[in-house]
Amino acid sequence: MTNLYSSKAVDLEASYKKIIESIGEDSEREGLIKTPYRAAKAFDFLTSGYNEDLDELFNGAIFNENSKNIVIVKNIEFYSLCEHHLLPFWGTCHIGYIPNGKIVGLSKVARLVNHFSRRLQVQERLTDQIAKTLEEYLDAQGVSVIIQAKHLCMMMRGIEKQQSETITRSTHGCFNESEKMNDEFLKLVGI
Repeated sequence: MTNLYSSKAVDLEASYKKIIESIGEDSEREGLIKTPYRAAKAFDFLTSGYNEDLDELFNGAIFNENSKNIVIVKNIEFYSLCEHHLLPFWGTCHIGYIPNGKIVGLSKVARLVNHFSRRLQVQERLTDQIAKTLEEYLDAQGVSVIIQAKHLCMMMRGIEKQQSETITRSTHGCFNESEKMNDEFLKLVGI
């Protein structure tokens, strides 16, 4: 097959074919002939965060601005893969920051979430990576990130708890120092 997203997908295609055969299926069966290609293409996309450069992601979208007011982008949906079982987890991310002379284009905030979620992850690390990166690139006075997610590794295997949801939070700077700031953020994101 051609038109894979990257050269690594060629290796992935062969690996998926082996997986299909190892469970006792016929990889040449009509419904499965193109499955290794499609699965490799999908996995390549789902892990595309490894191939992105943060400097390029933010390039030209950080602006000087004297605002000291909270900036919140909430309900950013994301999809990721649990690094323990390679099963999806997904949910919403809420991000708030207090500028310190710099703001970022709002679409870049959502792209940052995609950057770290499109790789093998655990929710706790994902939350920290987003917060630390935003703090670093903006030199923000404070950053707070909350992620609410559902994990198929808990829902369709193992403990099989369908209604479970995991909430993680990472706070930096003034969000660690001010109860008022924390309360305002939580109220504005509706938690």
